Amino acid sequence: MLVSPPRRIVFLAYDDMNLLDLAGPLQAFATADRLSQAAGAPALYQTVIASVGGGSVMSSAGLAVDTQSVATLDVAGIDTLIVAGGCKGEEFTVSPRLAGWIAEHAGGVRRLCSVCSGAFVLAAAGQLQGRRVATHWAWVERLRQRHPDVDVDADALFIHDRGVWTSAGVTAGIDMSLALIEADYGHQIAIQTARQLVMFIKRAGGQSQFSVPLAAQARDDGNFAALHAWIAAHIDEDLGVARLAAMASMSLRTFVRVYAATVGRTPAKTVEAIRMEAACRALESSTLPLKAICKKIGYAEEQTLRRVFLRNFGVNPLQYRARFSQRAGL
Repeated sequence: MLVSPPRRIVFLAYDDMNLLDLAGPLQAFATADRLSQAAGAPALYQTVIASVGGGSVMSSAGLAVDTQSVATLDVAGIDTLIVAGGCKGEEFTVSPRLAGWIAEHAGGVRRLCSVCSGAFVLAAAGQLQGRRVATHWAWVERLRQRHPDVDVDADALFIHDRGVWTSAGVTAGIDMSLALIEADYGHQIAIQTARQLVMFIKRAGGQSQFSVPLAAQARDDGNFAALHAWIAAHIDEDLGVARLAAMASMSLRTFVRVYAATVGRTPAKTVEAIRMEAACRALESSTLPLKAICKKIGYAEEQTLRRVFLRNFGVNPLQYRARFSQRAGL
């Protein structure tokens, strides 16, 4: 049996990087490999952590990471290059040696990626001109000011633009990694990886990735993945079955039949579950009144939210907030 050579993923580290920018994607790739091997297929990835000088690199969290020098890398064998973000203080200082090394070798890399403020490094290396990119919301304006030739999208979780992948803050690097995994392994391994990592990510600007859509996608072959993402992004709108059928480009009768057979529940149940999870996150992380939460998730009346909570959790929304709010223990 002919086995393809592993796809080498090189992480570029430096002092004061954000540890999770490195560790999150690294774990995602390791989990995907483990799931592939458990299914009887080979692992795809070989991961390497490198830095300009090699040796120990101290993260901003105070945990040291062992690296090899970029001078020792077989650059011809790099498939994906990922630059972590993070810095000490309020200004991002790019190492000229790191930017120079990337500028010299990026042309031979299939995928060039950054996590969070790692976009500053790619921009300094001349790799982002004319491209649409993402970065942490707190760094958007500074990236725009420093590199006016870069189209910085303040709302995106991650962006792929002509072989260059950039992601928003911290855990968004895992979302980007899941997209890379899906491109390499396919939909099912990517979804299984997300579920293993217990992914739940909510971003500023209305960007949310819900674990409920992920669970629903795990029961299909990706046929309704785009629809689930669309539902999550339009949760405050009319999401009747006729509109969902139109979004899926199916007749109403065909959509209801195919959806139930594929996902294992009705479209209305999926909408309710996504709305419930959005409500839970709002109750946990904010002090918004129920009326405001209902408006955000598409319920016209507070009584509807109360009824759904009682049916699913056996408590009303305010009782749920009292138990699970991030402020409950303060």
